[in-house]
Amino acid sequence: MKTYLPSRFIIERDPSRCIQCKVCVNQCTFDVHYYDAEDDEVRSHEENCVGCHRCVIFCPTNALTVRRNPLDYRENYNWRPEVIEDIIKQSETGGVLLTGMGNDKGYPIYWDHLLLNASQVTNPSIDPLREPMELTTYLGQKPDRVEIEPSSLSLKTQLAPQVKLDTPIMFAAMSYGAVSINVHKSLARAAAGAGTLWNTGEGGLHPELYKYGNNTVAQVASGRFGVHPEYLDVARVIEIKIGQGAKPGIGGHLPGEKVSAEVSATRMIPEGTDALSPAPQHDIYSIEDLAQLVYALKEATNYTKPIAVKIAAVHNSAAIASGMVRAGADIIVLDGLRGGTGATPKIIRDNVGIPIELALASVDTRLRQEGIRNQASIVISGGIRNSGDVAKAIALGADAVYIGTAALVALGCTLCQQCHTGKCAWGICTSNPALTKRVNPDIGARRLTNLLRGWSLELKDILGGMGINAIESLRGNRLQLRGIGLTDTELEILGVKMAGS
Repeated sequence: MKTYLPSRFIIERDPSRCIQCKVCVNQCTFDVHYYDAEDDEVRSHEENCVGCHRCVIFCPTNALTVRRNPLDYRENYNWRPEVIEDIIKQSETGGVLLTGMGNDKGYPIYWDHLLLNASQVTNPSIDPLREPMELTTYLGQKPDRVEIEPSSLSLKTQLAPQVKLDTPIMFAAMSYGAVSINVHKSLARAAAGAGTLWNTGEGGLHPELYKYGNNTVAQVASGRFGVHPEYLDVARVIEIKIGQGAKPGIGGHLPGEKVSAEVSATRMIPEGTDALSPAPQHDIYSIEDLAQLVYALKEATNYTKPIAVKIAAVHNSAAIASGMVRAGADIIVLDGLRGGTGATPKIIRDNVGIPIELALASVDTRLRQEGIRNQASIVISGGIRNSGDVAKAIALGADAVYIGTAALVALGCTLCQQCHTGKCAWGICTSNPALTKRVNPDIGARRLTNLLRGWSLELKDILGGMGINAIESLRGNRLQLRGIGLTDTELEILGVKMAGS
């Protein structure tokens, strides 16, 4: 017996405006709208609606409105409608509930409880329109000290491989298959144009994108999808993925419906089969194992590329990060519980991991206490929404940030959380060739470049307001931060003072 669930959304169609053009029928990928030929009328199956709003935006006569259904269950703070509906779904299917995008629960967003300082009388501000402002960031291991040859003033110290970023913002790991090829093209072109990096995710690199290798982070995950010598050789940075913020402690999963012929060729797996990354990295069961893999990748790339290691933000991130640095990682990547993903068990997304702000502060503090902070750069991701979040992250100790969800929103994503279905109405999280065309790589690259340019200009304004002329002077400078609405324990972990002190 199927239990009745009220539709989550109500679709209102204004009959005086609707011209029965069927645009909504053609644009919807979830079979919400349909044409009744007998009555010559377009109608809707409201129960299928996911609230992506593509039909509303593309309706030529503005005849459609999509809104949340006010019909709700009896009010109960503990047994919320979402909880009841999840139980009903599982009682019918007996399966694991999957979802896309990041954690949407009401956990504290610490960026919103941190405020930045500004210069006033004693430390003059700087006008970025009239004075140089430096956002250049170098990722990689830094030496304890630098020696100069006195006679030639040349550098005697041999530096580990460094990666130059024109802005401390990179595009996060989103694998081919989880997102469409046109999304990858947009990300790669934008990264090259903006002087930053984009990340392949764990799905390998499509041959068409090898020309962007100098702006590419190539990920090596537990499934080793798409990993081969040419893949490693073409990339600028190699990233070992141990975990991610949306699903700490479990493996990756790309549903078989999204494994098209081209995806299967790039990932080197059979077409139409689920791509399952093992939960553990079978190469890694200790810090010594991690060190062996790090140096194996360094050896495979002739010690010319920084090796990053990515973990989910968890309770002992600081201790883990310390081991990662001692294992030879050049870049530490931390991904918080608000990190997005194409498919994850909902119960994991909602209950496992910690906020990126707390993990970042604890890792930076631990590495400084041990005197090894210079031996690795720190990159964070998981819910970075604007340039203010970027500035606060750098002040807390990050060298740079990854943005994923924000980049997809720039491409049209409306966070309907149906990424795992492969039916993305915006052509973003899909392998369907017809839907993939909905993302134009030229337009997508331009929008992403604009986003990075806007955030970079705002970062310069923020730095100028602080009286700082280089992003390097903000990194780890927690005196430029103050907390508001936080407990003493939270302030202590973040390493910041209360506003007013």
